[in-house]
Amino acid sequence: MSRRKFFIDTDTATDDAVALVMALQHPDIDVLGISTVAGNCTVEQATQNALYTRDLVGSTVPVHVGADGPLMRPLQTAHHVHGKDGMGDIGLPLHSREPASHRGVQAMIDAIMDSPGDVELVTLGPLTNLALALRLEPAIVGALKRVVTMGGTAVLPGNITPLAEFNFWVDPEAAAIVTNSGLHFEMAGWDISAAHAVIHDELAAKLRSLGTLGQFAVDIQGVLREFCRTETVLDGFDLPDPLAMAIALDPS
Repeated sequence: MSRRKFFIDTDTATDDAVALVMALQHPDIDVLGISTVAGNCTVEQATQNALYTRDLVGSTVPVHVGADGPLMRPLQTAHHVHGKDGMGDIGLPLHSREPASHRGVQAMIDAIMDSPGDVELVTLGPLTNLALALRLEPAIVGALKRVVTMGGTAVLPGNITPLAEFNFWVDPEAAAIVTNSGLHFEMAGWDISAAHAVIHDELAAKLRSLGTLGQFAVDIQGVLREFCRTETVLDGFDLPDPLAMAIALDPS
């Protein structure tokens, strides 16, 4: 049985990093590439965070630099949620790694169009890269096998405003382009995360006991954990991007 082909688009911060570990470690998944996008942090920082996570897993998947800001408005980051470096400010060496030379949007298009009907796209950040890809190559609508998007909220208030979830709020014009493109996608919204992806202390301890990657997955969440404790009603910290990745990995 052939491995499933994934392409991942991410504004790599603490929960994105856990989602990347899940995909890169999965024996049945062939990650064709990773594109980064500005969102939780700058695209430069997101790229270094993705490269660090990739190297920690022992992967050689190419990481491509994508859009450095929303289509029509200034970037609003989430440093107060994920730390200044996006990875919990625990002193990780998040610098000096070299990304692939191919730019993120074109890398996404090429991966999809080189294997029409086979590529599953997982987006974990603002939809800027995907919106640009749709404008440059509308044929990707019919060429994608599946799209899973972490973004939006359906039945609960958003995590930014009563109506807005962070990824869609950062670049609403990009979200509008994607949702009006005819592309069929599965939305793993903030409401699902708040209900089903909250990690309490006991579960965090179990995750840390799994070894190096488990310790990494928990230890980078310190700033997020404190934010959730002081600013939300969640009993622990939430991991929306790993939830989206879990849905992508197991369609059942």
